[in-house]
Amino acid sequence: MADLSTKYLGLTLKNPVIVGSCELTSSVENIKKMETAGAAAVVLKSIFEEEILLEVKKYLDDAAKNSLIYTELSETLDYIDLHTKQETLNNYLDLVKKAKKETLIPIIASINCVSDSEWVDFAEKIQAAGADALELNIFLNPTDSKEKDFEKTAINIIKKVLKKTSIPVAVKLSNCFTNLAHTLVRISETGVAGMVLFNRFYSPDIDIDYFYVMAANKFSSPDEFVKPLRYMALLSDKVKCSLAASTGIHYGNTMIKQLLAGADAVQVVSTLYLNGIDYITTMLTDLENWMQGKGYFSIGQFKGKMSYKNIPNPALYERMQFMKHYSRIG
Repeated sequence: MADLSTKYLGLTLKNPVIVGSCELTSSVENIKKMETAGAAAVVLKSIFEEEILLEVKKYLDDAAKNSLIYTELSETLDYIDLHTKQETLNNYLDLVKKAKKETLIPIIASINCVSDSEWVDFAEKIQAAGADALELNIFLNPTDSKEKDFEKTAINIIKKVLKKTSIPVAVKLSNCFTNLAHTLVRISETGVAGMVLFNRFYSPDIDIDYFYVMAANKFSSPDEFVKPLRYMALLSDKVKCSLAASTGIHYGNTMIKQLLAGADAVQVVSTLYLNGIDYITTMLTDLENWMQGKGYFSIGQFKGKMSYKNIPNPALYERMQFMKHYSRIG
């Protein structure tokens, strides 16, 4: 039997399949099913920085309208601010504790963040609850027209969290940076244990009959794996941390491609919604069968075999234009 184990964030995983942060991972029952199906680790549904702050704002606004409990000198608003934050966080900490108690696989907590503000203190409490690692889903909106240094913001967030925690920290990033390769290398040098390439944005669509904006492509499509694949191959030999591939990984063969490009692990979400949690078993069977067919006994024997460093013509990963491929020129 092939050895499917791999190292990610300094953790030894029994195989490369990690369930990414999503609604499915907000339930301990689902997490137990994922473990039974073969998942090597689970990233819990994210707690949102803005969700916490907006929830607090709503309570504060409601309280301010009530003259019976609010005056300019009242401490009520301070109490509501603290109580609301604590309640939201406690629910999340309970999920971490229950998941750790009822499963044996690593449980990775997740924070979706946009700034380096007071939420950073939450990281300490998540660590104390028993999380094996923490994933920061740094969501910097590429549609924001104001001039911002997204790279600097991301690095500031990471540095503040690393000062608060001792568990491994991974960063899940978008591909919307001016110089993506340079940014990813810089972030890998901050001390993070890993990076996840890439998070996926909400995509809008327009209904032309009833004239409203709606969500397009709720789930990733199987061809969306190509951008993470390109940067996985380009950077797996250059970064100073673990790498996980995310987005468009629907099948066992897509996982194999990411491993060949240099990924240490992959994150799956959409394929579980479309095919069920048990599909993890199918993906692992496909991986094992492929390894046996190629004569590989461990993932280390082929991981990175098709990375930028290891293929005869690495420029294939750098090519951005189709012209030469499709025209008669050259």
